[in-house]
Order: sequence, then C-alpha cells, then structure tokens
Amino acid sequence: MSAAAAPRASREEKDRLLEDFVRLCEIESPSRQERPCVDAVAAELRQLGLEVQEDRSGAETGSDSGNLVARIAGPDGARTIMLCAHLDTVPLEGPVEVVRENGTLINKHDAILGADNKAAVAVILAVARKLVGEGSPVGVELVFTTCEEIGLRGAKALDRGALRSEYGFVFDHATPIGELIVAAPTYYRIDARFRGHAAHAGIRPEAGRNAIAAAAAAVARLELGRVDAESTANVGTIRGGTAANVVAEHCVVELEARSLDHERAASMVSHMVDSLTEAASDAECDVETSVEEQNRGFRLQRNSPPVAATAAALEGLGIEPSYVTTGGCSDANIFVADGLPCLCVANGTERNHQPDESVTVDALETMLDVTLGIVAQSA
Repeated sequence: MSAAAAPRASREEKDRLLEDFVRLCEIESPSRQERPCVDAVAAELRQLGLEVQEDRSGAETGSDSGNLVARIAGPDGARTIMLCAHLDTVPLEGPVEVVRENGTLINKHDAILGADNKAAVAVILAVARKLVGEGSPVGVELVFTTCEEIGLRGAKALDRGALRSEYGFVFDHATPIGELIVAAPTYYRIDARFRGHAAHAGIRPEAGRNAIAAAAAAVARLELGRVDAESTANVGTIRGGTAANVVAEHCVVELEARSLDHERAASMVSHMVDSLTEAASDAECDVETSVEEQNRGFRLQRNSPPVAATAAALEGLGIEPSYVTTGGCSDANIFVADGLPCLCVANGTERNHQPDESVTVDALETMLDVTLGIVAQSA
C-alpha cells in the first residue's frame, strides 16, 4: 500500500473530538458497569443515522450492558474493515474531572483519567462522523466492547459470525503513536488450592500439615519474572490460613504464564503445575490445580493488510512505523484467534491504569488523522 495522502480532520472536527473525549472520560464506566457509556456512545451513533446493535453478552460477562456494533456502508464491492475500542475502565478511586495543563489532559483528582480506552472511543466516533458526512471508501464496522479490563470478556462473548470485516484494528496500547503491536502473547492462568491439616500451632504443631508452607515451597521452586526474551511468569496472589495459632489447612495461589511462543507458554505451565504438585507432596499436603488459557497469542507479518495499511497511514503523516511485541493482551488477541486478522495500534496515551494517566491534545488529534488514513489506505 502506498503512502498516498488521506483526508485530514478539520479544526472544527478536532475541537469536537476533544469535547467528546472529556465527556466520555467523565462518564464512569468500570468493568461490568458500562451502561451509561454504552448509552452515550449508542446515542451519538444513532444521531448520525446509523443502526446500532447491542448484543446480549451481558449475561455471559456479568456486565449491565452488551457490546455495540454499528456499520457504515462503503461503495459496492468494497471491503469492510473493523475499528474497535473498549468502553470499560479499571476501577476508579475517585471522580473524573478532566483538566488541560500545557496541552496535556489529566484528571484533576487522584484517580485514573480513563484515556484507556476513551481516547480510542472518541477518535472512532469522530471518524464515524466524518465518514457518514463525506462518504467512506470502504465499509466500516464500529465495534465497542465491554469488560476488556477483566479478561477481554466482551470480545470473547461477541458473535464473531455477525461481523463482515476482512480485517480490523484495535486502538488500545498506551505507548507512542507509531508503534504497531505485531505480536502478543498466549496467556495462561493457573490456580492452585493447597490443603493440609489444621492443628494447634502451640500445642500440637506436629499433628498439622501447613498448606501455606507447602505453597511457599512451591513458589520458591518457580522461575518467575522475565523467564526469557519472549516469556514471563508471575505469582499474583497467595492467601490462606485462619489465625496465627492454627497450622494453616488451606492456601490458594494464583499464578500466570505468558509467552509469544504458544508452545513455550504451554511448556512453562506444565513445569509450574509439576512444581506445585511436587511441593505439596513433599509437605504431605494435597493440591488441586486448574489451568485456563485466557488468550491465544498471535503474530502478524509486516505485509499483512492491517499492518501495511497502518504503516502507510503513519508514513503519510510523516510518522515512522515501529513494529513491536508486547507482553500484554488486547481484544486483538480474541479477534485473531477467531480468524479475523487484527492489529493493535498504539494511541499515544500514557501511564494507563495509574492516577497520573494522561494524553496530550496533539496525540488525540494525530490519532484522528492516523485512523482516517487507515480507512483510506484500506481502500
């Protein structure tokens, strides 16, 4: 694909983008409580004359609302592409009141801003507004998911068969504009439940079998952190026992393993389960382990349509594409696993999930032009 000129957003369109961003951030929508944001986005799309479908995924995700899908028609015979963002945020520790300081948008209060992923939601709405008004060179499916922050649950529950897109784009990586996420990991969660035998810790400790000690010994056997250049492992929580004077009968440990190499991820999980089992046996405790593949990893070639289109759009704006891998997962993992080639695109937001989360006005405006360029290049 060439770096041909694509339509740029006007000053008026960029001003409206900023207004939308502020309004959306100030609508609280932590995972499973997305209804106010879903209603706001659906109302904007319907004002454009688009038909908006809300699925029934809430029954599966536990959310008070479903995913949204709307479509913008393209010329006869044109391909259809997907633009996707998620509507939920991580939990808020305070209200959101957006303020602008030296060209940067932040939360006035000590809490997240919600730029993850409201920046992308606002950009997609701005793109939709322009495409509806001026015509789109391709068909565009607008997909807004729920419950992304708690395991990509909205995307998992979305009916993939209802989408018509040839390929898609997820705008959900809090790194500098220009980064294209061409590989993301397979991610496993492991839960281990240790069971020992309770006894009085001061009078009959010999009669007890300590589940916490068994779990600790198991964790000590594991290789954690960055295991190799493409793989990580972590123990996230450990909890058990009832009181300091009781030999702990129960202990639960939650772990994870990730790797860009799917087979390597499976091998790591096998080793972790073996280590947990052996440590329990050595301590004369029982352990039950459960393993769940949360997300399947993916790799995209640089010449694949979504990567090539985005690279060309960036180059058209004088931005050099950077092809990177990540240890995190996004809705793109789910779409790729379901057979829809999908690129996760960095959108210039910063410090997501932190109280000092921010995004610059320039980044928002640039991403609007980048996304318009992606649509043009996809034609």
